[in-house]
Amino acid sequence: MTHALIVEDDADSAETMAALISAQGFTVAIARTMRDARRQIVLQLPDLVLLDLQLPDGSGMDLFQDAQLVANSEIVLITGHASLESSIQALRMGAADYLVKPINMKQLQGILSRVMRPSAIQAELASLTAEWEASGHFGHLWGRSAPMRRIYEQISRVAVTAVSVFITGESGTGKEVVAQTVHDLSRRRKHPFLAVNCGAISPNLIESEIFGHEKGSFTGADRQHQGFFERAHGGTLFLDEITEMPLELQVKLLRVLETGMFMRVGSTVAQETDVRVIAATNRPPELAVSSGRLREDLLYRLNVFPIELPPLRDRVEDVPLLAQHFLTAICEREGTAKSFTPAATQRLQAYRWPGNVRELRNVVQRAYVMAAGGTINEEWLPDDPHGPNSAYASSMFSPKGSPAAPAPAAASVAVASNGPAITISIGTSMADAERQLILATLEHFNQQKERTAAALGVSLKTLYNRLKEYAADKADVTPE
Repeated sequence: MTHALIVEDDADSAETMAALISAQGFTVAIARTMRDARRQIVLQLPDLVLLDLQLPDGSGMDLFQDAQLVANSEIVLITGHASLESSIQALRMGAADYLVKPINMKQLQGILSRVMRPSAIQAELASLTAEWEASGHFGHLWGRSAPMRRIYEQISRVAVTAVSVFITGESGTGKEVVAQTVHDLSRRRKHPFLAVNCGAISPNLIESEIFGHEKGSFTGADRQHQGFFERAHGGTLFLDEITEMPLELQVKLLRVLETGMFMRVGSTVAQETDVRVIAATNRPPELAVSSGRLREDLLYRLNVFPIELPPLRDRVEDVPLLAQHFLTAICEREGTAKSFTPAATQRLQAYRWPGNVRELRNVVQRAYVMAAGGTINEEWLPDDPHGPNSAYASSMFSPKGSPAAPAPAAASVAVASNGPAITISIGTSMADAERQLILATLEHFNQQKERTAAALGVSLKTLYNRLKEYAADKADVTPE
């Protein structure tokens, strides 16, 4: 039977928690001092320790010095107030979670439902590491490069905690895949993982989608609707493209993160939620704040544990492994085996991949379809080192404001060698050059966005995001 130790000097609080924990099928012991806590640990090593930091004879932090306890007991801190410092402190000391006084019983129930011994989690991580060393596969991620090794180390450290994670990186680098891997390695893995792209939902509907709404709360609301926070209860909510969320909704999101409470649209009754939030953006967060797209206080609340994904061009040694992974999946799905020629693999590594891993996957799928026989050669692979998919274009299609490699000094224009050309003057900013190229290409293809995105070598989502920005900029300068 799972055993819990409550280290709490407040008798009423300790007894209340003990009653609830006992009702969940745990055996429970209570210690009101550090000395008593150590005695209880010797008598029976607990699976779960609920640890108050302020005790009559010392700090609860001292128990973290017990190597056996840290290795074999899940520790949950009991703090006097919710703060960024509490989250960081819990992470650094090895705690799995923290509770805020007065204790929220639903949050406590959630913690009880997720109890796992740290030793079991460490064994699982060791198995994943061994698998990565053998195959290059870690969770849902693939890669052997040094940048990816660092990502795996960060995921291993943060997944077993309860702190918020903020993922940054260019479009197509795999931010959702990282979030899914964090969830699958966490104590919340048995509960839902829900992903929402904040830029793909109409501003008029996003509050309803995230928080839900009551029947009759607005025109068309013919029934009650549960939002993402309700549907992800106990699990993980991934908020992609967080900078696309309207500022007024960011205020409400901040309150949910701080209080664990929210209200459906049209309701006056607060709902409790037990959700871990992982957010992501393809923009540099500081520039998103300075440009007014992200609230600074929300950034501080989300950015407890940052993970920055490298672009594919910075880990080209992973390209053959990723390409083979995508090809194997397609072969299994379609029932026909095909393979890359050495020349094809070499060309894949030489390409700059402005669309990152997403673009690589699409290229492999297209090459599989077009290859007539059992081998895929370089015929259907990208090969233009000076076109829109070059290193120059790659820097332009990185998130705005990120460092971009300067163009060669001798270059004065960007010209397509096999079609209409545009001239870009020396001194034009990268943002203006990108805008001119996108709009000119869109006009050339008669406003057909899919063909435009394909010609530019970017995802359709990236193109839509850029066009939305241009429309907003135009609205801002239009005289009243």
